[in-house]
Amino acid sequence: MSVVPASLLPASAAPVFRGRIGRDVRSGHYAVPHRYRLHVSPSDPDCLSIALTHSLLGLDDTLPLTVLPEIPDTPDGGYEALRPLYETSAHLYRGPAVGPVLSDGWTGRIVTTHAPDILRDLALRFRGDGPELLPEERRAEIEAITDLCEKSVNRAAQRAGELGLDGESAHRDPLTVLFAALGSLERRLARHAYVLGEAPTAADVRVWVTLVQLDTVHRWHLDAAAMDRVAAHAALWAYARRLAERPEFARRLDIDAVVRRHRAHCRGREAAGAAIRIVDWPTTSF
Repeated sequence: MSVVPASLLPASAAPVFRGRIGRDVRSGHYAVPHRYRLHVSPSDPDCLSIALTHSLLGLDDTLPLTVLPEIPDTPDGGYEALRPLYETSAHLYRGPAVGPVLSDGWTGRIVTTHAPDILRDLALRFRGDGPELLPEERRAEIEAITDLCEKSVNRAAQRAGELGLDGESAHRDPLTVLFAALGSLERRLARHAYVLGEAPTAADVRVWVTLVQLDTVHRWHLDAAAMDRVAAHAALWAYARRLAERPEFARRLDIDAVVRRHRAHCRGREAAGAAIRIVDWPTTSF
């Protein structure tokens, strides 16, 4: 396992543990029922992606999952419940104990805190009876969709909201990026039930979580005209509603917690788009 030293990180950041789950006993960390535990706060988008993947793969009885509060409970932005794991895993650890965490019950140490690695290892090493979320022949496409969601939807929407609230006309540039990305996803979902065809993959986890963020977080800082255009992607939001009705998705989403987390972290001003809610997201969770 590799660890980015705390001396190379900002004072408020936690070191990134980068252990991986291997194929067999020779790797040290290998898939064994009940050996590992996930610690996630699903109000965070990365953690929600992990929780959804865990649910789709049906891992409740194999890989226990601990739900952390939506708002960290220590002054440094971490969780008191995770501190023993961090202190055992990093000598003289003084940073915040943050999620997500994949921990090893045999050693009492952290395997990894790196969300992309956790997602890959869940899909490839703990699949169980669940769908094949990372088929070999589609991995490049899945990576491209993940990149699109992060850079062209999440970052573009955040940037558009920041510029829009400052009253700058330049907010049209990130909106152009945002609507191009939404249009690309709209065309895919107008032809197929899922992002890459007729079966769910990791791309659907990423897209659905991105749509949750867009409709519950970013809308607070976009104007009404922008949100009207966002809502006009009929196939995209029909897809979001359809997946929200699936128990694997609905049980992992606490929409009120997502909003509370956003309000706890955000200091931006509310825009007119805040009044526009596109999807009636489920209220049940965990």
